[in-house]
Amino acid sequence: VAGFLFMSRVPGVMITQTVEQLPPGKSTPDFTRKPIAVTVQEGKKTFFKAMVSGEPAPTVTWGRNKGEIDDPEKYKTRYDERAREHILEIININPDQADTYKCFATNEYGKAVCTTTLNVIAGDVVVTRKKQLPPQKEGEIDPKLWELLISAPKKDYEKICLEFGVTDFRWMLKRLNQMKKERADEQAKQLENVKQIEVKPNGKAEFGFDMQLWDPNSAVNLYKDGVMVPYADDENSKHSLRKKGTNYIFSIKDPQPEDAGFYQVDVEEANVLTTDFRVEFVDKIKDAKAVESEDAVFQCVLSTPLNRITWSREDSSLEHGDKYEITVSEDKLTHTLRVKDCEIADKGAYYAIAGIASSRASLMVEDRGVQFVSGLSDTNANIGERVEMSCKLSSETSEGHWYKNGKLLTNEDGVTIIKDGAFHRLIVDCCKKDDAAVYRFEAEGRKSEATLSIQDPPKMDPDALGNFTKPVIIKAGENAEWKLPFSGQAPMTIQWYKNDDELLPALNVKIETSDSESQLRLIKCQRKDSGEVKIKIKNEFGTTEAISKLIVLDKPTPPQGPVDIMESAVTSVEFKWKPPKDNGGCPIANYIIERQQVGRNKWTSLGEIPGNSPSFKDSDVDPGRRYCYRIRAKTAEGISDYLQTEDIPAGYPGPPAVPKVVSAFKDCINLAWSPPCDTGGTKIVGYNLEKNKKGTNYWSLVNQKGPITVKDVFEGAAYEFRVSAVNLSGAGDPSIPCDTVIARDPMKPPGKVTDLKLTSSNYMTFSLAWTKPKEVQGVEDEAQGYYVEIRPIESLEWTRCNTTPITLTSYTVLGLKAMATYWVRVIATNYGGDGEPQSFDNYIIAMPPPVKPRFKDRNMKTFVVVKSGNTVRLNINFEASPMPEIFWLKDGIPVPKHVTITNSDKGSQLLIPTSERTDTGIYTITVKNMVGQESFNVEIRVTDDPKPPGPVELEQNIPGTVTLSWTPSPDEKRDDRLHYMVSKRDSFKRTWRTVADNLFNNKFTVVNILPGRQYHFRVFAKNDMGLSPHSESPIKHRIFDSPPSFIVPLKRRTAPQGYECYMSCAIKGDPAPRVTWYWNNISLNTNTNYHITNVCGVCSLLILRVGPKDNGEYKVAIQNKLGTAESSMMLNVRGIHKV
Repeated sequence: VAGFLFMSRVPGVMITQTVEQLPPGKSTPDFTRKPIAVTVQEGKKTFFKAMVSGEPAPTVTWGRNKGEIDDPEKYKTRYDERAREHILEIININPDQADTYKCFATNEYGKAVCTTTLNVIAGDVVVTRKKQLPPQKEGEIDPKLWELLISAPKKDYEKICLEFGVTDFRWMLKRLNQMKKERADEQAKQLENVKQIEVKPNGKAEFGFDMQLWDPNSAVNLYKDGVMVPYADDENSKHSLRKKGTNYIFSIKDPQPEDAGFYQVDVEEANVLTTDFRVEFVDKIKDAKAVESEDAVFQCVLSTPLNRITWSREDSSLEHGDKYEITVSEDKLTHTLRVKDCEIADKGAYYAIAGIASSRASLMVEDRGVQFVSGLSDTNANIGERVEMSCKLSSETSEGHWYKNGKLLTNEDGVTIIKDGAFHRLIVDCCKKDDAAVYRFEAEGRKSEATLSIQDPPKMDPDALGNFTKPVIIKAGENAEWKLPFSGQAPMTIQWYKNDDELLPALNVKIETSDSESQLRLIKCQRKDSGEVKIKIKNEFGTTEAISKLIVLDKPTPPQGPVDIMESAVTSVEFKWKPPKDNGGCPIANYIIERQQVGRNKWTSLGEIPGNSPSFKDSDVDPGRRYCYRIRAKTAEGISDYLQTEDIPAGYPGPPAVPKVVSAFKDCINLAWSPPCDTGGTKIVGYNLEKNKKGTNYWSLVNQKGPITVKDVFEGAAYEFRVSAVNLSGAGDPSIPCDTVIARDPMKPPGKVTDLKLTSSNYMTFSLAWTKPKEVQGVEDEAQGYYVEIRPIESLEWTRCNTTPITLTSYTVLGLKAMATYWVRVIATNYGGDGEPQSFDNYIIAMPPPVKPRFKDRNMKTFVVVKSGNTVRLNINFEASPMPEIFWLKDGIPVPKHVTITNSDKGSQLLIPTSERTDTGIYTITVKNMVGQESFNVEIRVTDDPKPPGPVELEQNIPGTVTLSWTPSPDEKRDDRLHYMVSKRDSFKRTWRTVADNLFNNKFTVVNILPGRQYHFRVFAKNDMGLSPHSESPIKHRIFDSPPSFIVPLKRRTAPQGYECYMSCAIKGDPAPRVTWYWNNISLNTNTNYHITNVCGVCSLLILRVGPKDNGEYKVAIQNKLGTAESSMMLNVRGIHKV
C-alpha cells in the first residue's frame, strides 16, 4: 500500500502512514519499546518483548527473514495485559532459528516495523559448568519450584505448588513476580554487555571492559564457546590479559578462522561479559577509481548487524571527519567509507575489518592534468597606460602560448611575455586603441580567455592646465576669460560652474566649445562675481575637472558699526569701530576721519590713520560740547562710503548705581541711589529720574533731585525706575532699572493655615484642603496666596509644587511615585512675605485609602461558551487599595503559558488568542491585598459546531412504535454537554416536528406510528454552539398488506315466505378486498332486487320480500392482489310446499 514513510523517535523503527491526513485523535502505530537482541544457548528458550502505541490500538505480528514462525511447538505469541507487552516465546532453540526477527504493528492508518537478532550458541561445543548449589535446608523451598513456575502457565500454578507442599499462594505469587522482574533485569544487563571484538591494524583481536573487583584475589576466567581458555600476562602469548586500573583488555594474537566463536569472561562463578566476533562479509568492498579532487566510495554488507566496523589504510585506522565520511545503514548491515576530494596521495589499499573477517580493495586516483589555479580576467586600461594580464597553472613546468584574437603572440609583436614558475604574464607597456582584443592562454589543452578593453577618458594638456588654475584678477566692470584645450574619445560633455552653480549661456555669460577646446567669458563682472570657476569634462570612460579662481577688485564697503565709545573726557574723546565687511579685494590702507560739532554744518577733516587699527582718539575737544564723526575706508581701488557716529558728548558722566526702594505706599514710593563713579571730569549738577509702568516701554521723567519721593503713582500698579547723572556736558547713560515695586501700603506676613487635611489620594496624586489663616491687626495680615511644598522622606530638601501663589484653599499635588512616602506642608503668603509653614503630624503614603478587593460588575458571567479557534477575552473589573496581587487558576492549578494575563490597578484581563478544546475548564481569579481578598469563578467551555451523528437505523418490534438508533457523534467523547434531538415528518402532514430533545443516549422509541403512512426521521447533535447537520433515516413505511379473509362468515338461515331476510359477514384484507355476492353461482351485484352494502368490512345482503325463488345457496367471494376467499350458506324459505 502506498504511503508516507518516516522515522520513529525510537531508533531503528520505520513507520509507514497509509492515509494522506490522520483524523483528529488518531495516530499511526509506533513502538514505545522495541525487542532487544538476544544471544542464547541451543536447547534453551528465550523471549522477545515489545510495547506499542497508536490509536486505534495496533495489531502486533511477528516474522523472520529465513522462514515462518507458524509452528506452535517452536513459537508462541501472547499479550501480557498487566505489563502491556507483546511477547514472542521461542521454545527449545536450535541453530536454525538464529536469524533476524521482525515485529510488525498495524492499524488502519499505517504500519510500524522494527528488527532484532537471535544468536544461538551451539550446544555440542559447550562445556557445562554447573555452579555448586548450597545444600538445601529443611523447611526451605526447592529452587526447582521457581524454575517450573516461571515457565509454566498460570492454570498449572496450583498443581505445581501442591506437589512441592506450598500452600501460601499469595506469598508464592508475590515471590514469583519479584523473581521474574529480577530475571528480566539480569537479561537486560547481559544484553548490554554483548560486544563485538575488533581486529586492530596491528593484527590483534581485542575487546575490553571496565570492572572493579571487591576481592582483588578473585579468579578471572576466559571461556570460548563454553571451554576455558588459558591466557597469560605476556602480550606475545596467544591469549593475554592486560589491566590498566579498572579497565581489562583481552587480546588474541594472529587470529585465525578457528578462533571465531562466542567468548565469555567470568569472575569466580559470575558472568561479567559475553562477546562474539563471528561475522562474515556478504558483499566485500570493491576496487574504486576516482579522478583527482573527486570522491571515492567503498561499501560492504555484513552477515550480522554491527554498530561500526574498522576502516583502515595500511597500518592506520580511519576516523570520521573532514577527509573521510563513515556511515552505517539503519539495519547496521551496510557500511560505507567515502574518501573526499581525492588526491594522488590517497591511492593505495583500503581495508574493512569486522571482527576477525576483513576485506581489501584498492583506490586508483587519476591525475586531472594541468589545471588553471587562477585564470585570466577581463581588464580595462587607458590609452598610454601599462597593462598586465596573468594566470597561474597547477604545474610549474608546463609551457603555454598567448593568442590575440586567435593569432599567436610573440615578444616581437610589441608585447612582453614572461613565465615565472606556474605564473604566466603578458605585458603591454603603452596601450593603443588596436590593443583592445580577446586574449587567450593555452597550455596542454587547457584554455583561459579574457577581454582587454582600451579606454580614452578626457585628458587636459598639463601646460594649459597650469595656466588655467592661476587666479584671474580684474577690476569691476571688466571681462574675465578662461580657455582650456582637451582630448579624449567623443562624444564629450563640457560643463562650466561658478561657486558650484552651473553656468548657462546668457547676456553676461558666453560659452564656446569645439571638439578640442572650450572657452568661458564673463561680461562686466562685479565684485559679487568673485569665486571659484570650474570646468567638468565627461565621456563614457570617465570625468575630469579643472578649477580656477576669479577675483574682481572694487572699492571697499563702509566700515561697520556700532561705534563703541572708549573714553569721553573733558578734553578728549576716543572711540572704535569694525573694519568693512568687504575690502574690495585689496587691503585697507587708511581710514579718513571727519568731525562736526553738533549745531554746526561744517565738517572738518581730521586726517587719515593707518588701516590696521580701526580706532581714533580726538584730543582737541571743548568740554561740554557734542561731536559727530564720519569714518571712510581707503584702498588702492578707491574710498568707501562713510560710517557716521551718533552725537558724542565730551566728558559726560557714567551711570549711577541701581536705585533702591526705601519704602513704598499706595500713594508714593521713596527711592535713593549712589552717585556715579565717573563724573566725566566735571561736577555733577543733577540727576534725571525716570519711571516705567510695568507692561509698557515708555520711560517718563520724574524730576532731577534725590533722594526723592515719587507721588505720581496709582495704587496697585507696578513700576520700574532708573536714574542718569547730569554734568556740564549733559546727561550721561541711565542706570540699570531697579526691581519692580508695587504702589501699596506695607503688610505683615500672614499666620499659619488651619484645618490642613488630606481629602483624597492615589498612587500619583494628593488632594489637600485647608482654612485661611486668621488676620491679627498689626501682627499678621491677610493671606493673599499659598505655597504647597513636599519632601520625600529620604530627602532633606523641600520642593515647592507651585511656582506662583494660589488663591484657592485646596490643591492637588501631581507626579508622585506610587507607594512613596512624603512630608507635606502649606505656607501662606502676601506682599509682606511668607508666613510660617503648616505641616501634617505624620508622613503621607502615595496610595489610595485601603479598600478590600471587590468586583465591580454585579452581573458578571459565570459561564462562557467559545467556538474552538476563536479568541477568549475575560475582563474582570475590581476596586482595591493598595494595588492587590492577582492570581489566575485553571481547575485549581496555574493557567498554561499560552494564556496571557494583563493586570492593572482597576482590572485584569485573561486572553487566549486561539482557543482549543483543552482550554475548557473553571478559571478562578483571586484578588488579594493587605485588607482582604476576593475570588470569582467562571467556567469557559471551548467547543465547536457539533458533528452530525452517524447513520440512523430503524427497528420495529411493537406495532405502532419505531425504535431509532444511531452512531454517536465524534464529538460525544469530547463534549459532556452534547445531546441529541429527534424530529419526525410523516407523509400526511409533511411538516417536521420535534419528538425528543435532550437525549444523552443513542436510541429512542417513537410512538403513535399509524399504519399506511411514510415516516422520515432526523437526528441532530446539539451542544452549546447549536445544532449539527442532521442524519437522515430511511423512509419508514408501515406495510400492512394481507390477503382477504373472513372474520365472521355467513351463517345458515331460514326465512318465512313474504318477509325480509338479512344476511351478513365480516371481512378483512389490505388492500381492501373486492366483494361479490352469488346466488346459486349467479352474481347478484347488479341485481336490483337485492340491497348489498359494505361498511367498514361488514358485508350485508337484504332481500325485501322472500319468495320461493330465493331459496338456494348464497355465497360471498372476496378478492385482492394477495388472494381470494369465499363463504357460503343455505337459505331455506318456509311455506314452500313440495309437489
